[in-house]
Amino acid sequence: MNDRPLILASRSQARQAMLAAAGVTVEAIAPNVDEESLKDGLKSEGVTARNLADALAEAKAVRLSQRSGTGLVLGGDQVLALDDGSMLDKPVDQADAIAHLKLLSGRKHKLFSAAVIAEQGKPVWRHVDIATLTVRPLSDAFIAQYVETEWGKIRHCVGCYEIEGRGAQLFSAINGSQFTIMGLPLLHLLDYLRIRGILPS
Repeated sequence: MNDRPLILASRSQARQAMLAAAGVTVEAIAPNVDEESLKDGLKSEGVTARNLADALAEAKAVRLSQRSGTGLVLGGDQVLALDDGSMLDKPVDQADAIAHLKLLSGRKHKLFSAAVIAEQGKPVWRHVDIATLTVRPLSDAFIAQYVETEWGKIRHCVGCYEIEGRGAQLFSAINGSQFTIMGLPLLHLLDYLRIRGILPS
């Protein structure tokens, strides 16, 4: 097997845990990308949610790959788009989370989870996966109690939920991979890591 490390261009605990659970050893390093400025610029250009996720994942992977020099660098990002095409970011506080959940209530939305691997400063692999989720009609009382209880877990989550936890209660239907909902197109990534010899085939 390839003994070069896989570097994760993120400090995301969720992505680290997902990779570790799948048996993938990574070194996690913050990519130091001004994500908000990049996101704002791309949105002002009218980029789609899918392409926004892909561009942000590529920026992280390429930036860190340019600094690290060797090995494969994985960048990931996730964007939530409502059924009208508008996008939601992570909540800034509990009031914002409540507003987001009221907006999602009774509607479908899509999660675009992108992964890009860069090598020697250039992207060499990419994949964007999509999950469609239907949120059941949520009462104001449920939303308030849910946010109060779960805030510590959902404050860094677009959509204000962890599907592997109590967030499952928000939905009436889900179409797509749970890995995609959690933030990585994991099965496609594992395929590529086997091709590259990072994982055994």
